[in-house]
Amino acid sequence: MWDERYSAKEYVYGKLPNDFLRQSSHHIPQGKVLCLADGEGRNSVWLAEQGYEVTSVDASAPGMAKAKALASERGVVVTTIVSDLADFKIEAGTWDGIVSIFCHLPPALRKSVHSDVVAGLKTGGTLVLEAYTPDQLQLGTGGPQVPELTMTLDGLKTELKGLDFLYADEMQREVVEGIYHTGTGAVVQLIAVK
Repeated sequence: MWDERYSAKEYVYGKLPNDFLRQSSHHIPQGKVLCLADGEGRNSVWLAEQGYEVTSVDASAPGMAKAKALASERGVVVTTIVSDLADFKIEAGTWDGIVSIFCHLPPALRKSVHSDVVAGLKTGGTLVLEAYTPDQLQLGTGGPQVPELTMTLDGLKTELKGLDFLYADEMQREVVEGIYHTGTGAVVQLIAVK
């Protein structure tokens, strides 16, 4: 599905970064940032423009090719890795920041990845996350089609034990990100520090 979606000529989620990431990035210390399930690279490229050393990982080769093209277009460097998150190892104590924007995974894999995120952050490192909540299924404006792939704040607090939450909220907000995320979205947002 993702290879097919990202093979489209246009950037299906747009070329601009996620609004919440843009508003929250000042909480991420300068240094190395990992972007999970980064799709076509809109978030990683923007972070590179802000001076971060960015690694972008996504299971889709066409998505990562578009991320490289966008980085080149913007005159920045982003390291791209084509890998399913089930196979990608987040190195412990390596990252100043980890970004998870609409990275919806099956529950067992999500718990494993979130455990690795906590371990992967350096002391003082920051996680910025936005995801759809189960309420999104009634809105029909994008995101996963099954509740198991959505996230809740209570669930994230359990899965991300070891991080201090600077900001955490569930809300509805207007999401305008390309053709697949447009309209009112039910989201959970958090900024958490190790």
